[in-house]
Amino acid sequence: MKHQCNNTVVIALGGSIVHPDGIDAAYLKKFKAFLAPFIKKGMRFVIVIGGGTLSRRFQEAAGRVSRVTDEDKDWLGIHATRLNAHLLRTIFRDEADPVVWDAREKIERPKYPITIASGWRPGWSTDYVAIRIAADLGAGEAIIAGKPSHVYEADPAAHPRAKRFDALGWRDYRRLVPRAWKPGLHAPVDPVGAALGAKEGIKAIIMDGRDLRNFRALLNGKEFEGTIIG
Repeated sequence: MKHQCNNTVVIALGGSIVHPDGIDAAYLKKFKAFLAPFIKKGMRFVIVIGGGTLSRRFQEAAGRVSRVTDEDKDWLGIHATRLNAHLLRTIFRDEADPVVWDAREKIERPKYPITIASGWRPGWSTDYVAIRIAADLGAGEAIIAGKPSHVYEADPAAHPRAKRFDALGWRDYRRLVPRAWKPGLHAPVDPVGAALGAKEGIKAIIMDGRDLRNFRALLNGKEFEGTIIG
């Protein structure tokens, strides 16, 4: 499967890739080197970072002490994404916009090779943020680079024979995931982001963010492994 990406590439980089348990500095070093040749070619990247284990640790710790509302869980997750965002902005200091997009009002035509974005408000994940940014910039697609390599009809960990999709429409995808958002929900694209993608006609490209060779193939317009929703 091939896909030609827009020159401005929006990536939802899973927090579990950057912060699986502790911070994966080895991966971040490879990721920085991976983007370098594309930046030299004039491509621009908006990277929306998730919260990963950092988010879950704060949520679980709060839950052991007090009853925590879903809104408070979301805010803890959002602030975890903001800390991860500042980590990425620091790593890409020479190429990155010094302002992290932590609200929709900050979206503008990218002026730097790299722009970093975090979570915004309770009620959705960074998948929604990436799709919202892609729609506002006219990018056409958002790359969801997390741990799932594809969309499956069921959790492949529990159902090893679950069907894998290379492509499917938003209507079919939305039948596979819950209709409402809950903090900590695991889905290739959260329900709110999926609704927005369908409404705005934005494609979501699901792929394993750890496989940088496959990621490189996608950005070069070559055969890659993943699922295109849209």
